[in-house]
Amino acid sequence: MTHNIVLLPGDGVGPEVTSAAVLVLEAVADQFSLPLSFTQYDFGGAAIDACGEPLPDETLAACRDADAIFLGAVGGPKWGVNTKRPEAGLLTLRSELGLFANLRPVKLHPALAAHSPLKEERIKGVDILILRELTGGMYFGAKKRSGDTASDLCEYSKFEIIRAARVAFEAARGRRNHVTSIDKANVLETSRLWRETVIALHEKEYADVELRHELVDSAAMKLITNPGSYDVILTENLFGDILSDECSVLAGSIGLLGSASLGSGSLGLYEPIHGSAPDIAGQNIANPIGTIASAAMMLRYSLKQTEAADTVDSAIFAALDGGQLTCDLGGKLSCTQMAEAVVAHLKS
Repeated sequence: MTHNIVLLPGDGVGPEVTSAAVLVLEAVADQFSLPLSFTQYDFGGAAIDACGEPLPDETLAACRDADAIFLGAVGGPKWGVNTKRPEAGLLTLRSELGLFANLRPVKLHPALAAHSPLKEERIKGVDILILRELTGGMYFGAKKRSGDTASDLCEYSKFEIIRAARVAFEAARGRRNHVTSIDKANVLETSRLWRETVIALHEKEYADVELRHELVDSAAMKLITNPGSYDVILTENLFGDILSDECSVLAGSIGLLGSASLGSGSLGLYEPIHGSAPDIAGQNIANPIGTIASAAMMLRYSLKQTEAADTVDSAIFAALDGGQLTCDLGGKLSCTQMAEAVVAHLKS
């Protein structure tokens, strides 16, 4: 059976890193006799330019029918002041496809310890999985503006919290069996509901998993002072967006980290956590590792090709271990050359 992969290269460096990931996917598909079919659609700012909408009906329909969706990046200053913004397409896509759980692994490669802004003894052994609830909270709440006043509604239901928390607890069972739930329960009513709901689910179904609660401001500090104390982080949409970008510097570069946005079925949306980086777009110097890591997650979660996913992860590790680096890490490889280096290690 051929797996149908929808490509949404998007904006800025998105097309470059997407092409790099496809190069790796084609190589691993050949190695494992895995039939993959790629179809490309307009999305984000590129779609606004082409047809006036960040998520055209044709793109959404293709994504619904896909086995997996692969996204490069969206956004940029070109569209930032307009009523229709690229990011709106991404929010709508997540909501329409029911992709409520965003997984963002943060793992330090030993060879890149010197590139982290933290001292090596502080970041040694960092291996965190951030589970960010993706379709609720302030990003999806009602928005109002009247004169000089504006508001954004942050709203959560128990159902939304439970389904995200369940993914976090299940993930922890396959890791180090520890979940840290991050909220702002000392101030926000949504956070009080969040904490109460997580506690109830833990007591009922996951008492074997260690659970800790932290306030988001304290956690932001602790992620810098003691990042090794975290295993799985569970948090809401806005907090997860901010904290995962903070965590990206632990690994040495935001270009290294991938992500998976999952729902109740096998369909998933896979993308690097970095933005569109319009300042370097078109120069073939973006780091594609986060995008390639996202491709490995796609193989693992949507296509159920665990061995192929492990092979890609191992090839990434080998390339970095061998000092094959892009310019953001002090190296000289282009985006395409970095992908080719990973491909070479697939077969070694």
